[in-house]
Amino acid sequence: MTREQPAARETGRTGPVSGAARRAADGPSRDRRPAGDPAGSAESAVPDRGTVRLALTVGGLVLALLAGFGLGRMDGGGTPAAGGGGQPAAGATDHSHPPGTGPHEHPTGAPGGPAGGAEPGGLSVSASGYTLVPTGTTLTAGRAQDFRFQVRGPDRQPVTGYAVVHEKPLHMIVIRRDLGGYQHLHPTMAMDGTWSVPLTLPAPGVWRAYADFTALDGSGGQLPLTLGVDLVVAGDYAPRPLPAAAREATVDGFTVTYEGTPQVGASQPLLFRVFSGGNPVAALEPYLGAYGHLVVLREGDLGYVHVHPEPELVGGAVKFWLAAPSSGRYRMYFDFQVAGAVHTAEFTLTVP
Repeated sequence: MTREQPAARETGRTGPVSGAARRAADGPSRDRRPAGDPAGSAESAVPDRGTVRLALTVGGLVLALLAGFGLGRMDGGGTPAAGGGGQPAAGATDHSHPPGTGPHEHPTGAPGGPAGGAEPGGLSVSASGYTLVPTGTTLTAGRAQDFRFQVRGPDRQPVTGYAVVHEKPLHMIVIRRDLGGYQHLHPTMAMDGTWSVPLTLPAPGVWRAYADFTALDGSGGQLPLTLGVDLVVAGDYAPRPLPAAAREATVDGFTVTYEGTPQVGASQPLLFRVFSGGNPVAALEPYLGAYGHLVVLREGDLGYVHVHPEPELVGGAVKFWLAAPSSGRYRMYFDFQVAGAVHTAEFTLTVP
């Protein structure tokens, strides 16, 4: 801010400066007029116009400086300016924005993240105050073992209230770090909140176990979560390369195809069709509340992507909606049921 010059230096004034003005400029030195001088007494009792003008000017300068200082502090404190698009003050959120950013929304579960689908789950053993606590994480290759775990809530006690989603209170997905050896399991829970499931890991390596569930809180609210933990199988680990991307897969004598192109930032439909002997399979059976179940895992960090199915067939196809959280390669696992048996077709997906 440009400072104003003191009024005493103005060049627009005419006539001599009064004695009172000179004394104000000289400061609080003693009066040089003889004691009892009538003129001096009159001048002391009634200030002349110059004195009044000087006092008003000095007062105005002080007020202007104080007002400018106050505005400067307001500007530096992060208060949004008018027309600033609701930019939050620093520290109001857990992320920052570049200047000029207008009002916007972030994807659910990804504050501050780039535009895209919701951030994948299963990347952490703990989220939103809930923690996956296994009794052990070391297994022996090829041996059936009872895998036990609890989900502990914000009160550090085992959770016992779960919503039933896709016909089960908890879904467990197990996969090796090279995205091979897929298993979809349904543990059972004891009264104390301990889950257990028979688990056989066929080969050495590091495996990832996901617990996909919806917890019920004390007020009846529902919180969907996917927590993940690594399991270790000792032995020589030889990772297998991910198969090339393809839209057709074969499993147990069935041919499965899919249509659709997933994108980053928008939910896109995926339609899976099952054939046998070159003909569409008309005898698909409901499985987990729909005619198919789809798990999508991201290569690299094994992020678990949530996929939403349609409850009914669409033109003979099983339809899902998928929003990719980022570009990269993914592995898709499509579960379907025919004649009471569940089959899994696997696809590699590349999202540009």
